[in-house]
Amino acid sequence: MFFELIGTIVAGVAAALLVWALNRSLKGRLPSWLVPVSAGAAMLLATISSEYSWFARAQSNMPEGFVVAETVEEKKFYRPWTFARPFVSRFIAIDQATIRSHPAHPEQRIVDLVIYGRWARTAKIPALFDCAMHSRADLVDGVEFGDDGQVLNADWHPMEADAPLLRAACFEV
Repeated sequence: MFFELIGTIVAGVAAALLVWALNRSLKGRLPSWLVPVSAGAAMLLATISSEYSWFARAQSNMPEGFVVAETVEEKKFYRPWTFARPFVSRFIAIDQATIRSHPAHPEQRIVDLVIYGRWARTAKIPALFDCAMHSRADLVDGVEFGDDGQVLNADWHPMEADAPLLRAACFEV
């Protein structure tokens, strides 16, 4: 975030210096308001570019075995350009390398969900997916496993059969 701020300031200063140098070479023929307007426009364009490129940068830095399962796009009134093209502000990835299941219940999978946010820390949440029943349960305090691998005290949430999270967690089933 700090480097993006520095980049935005550098873009504004560079644009202002470029217009100032152009005005000097034209012996002051450009209007005086053009220097601050060009600096502001460059800073705005740098910010917009950074917002729209964040998802691709974050995705390219993910470890091997991570698959993006779901994205959240945002539209904000104070960012009117997002109504034309929303940007991805956060997404959920599944670490497919760490998917675990019990031999007695192969349709149930324990999966690490990794939540990435544009202005937030990355969070890792273990979740349990039942691929046959199309449901998900968060592995929180109180959830236990029986001797046969049966899940006890889980709060199951039904999901659509074609839900992206469910498809990514149950990719082999």
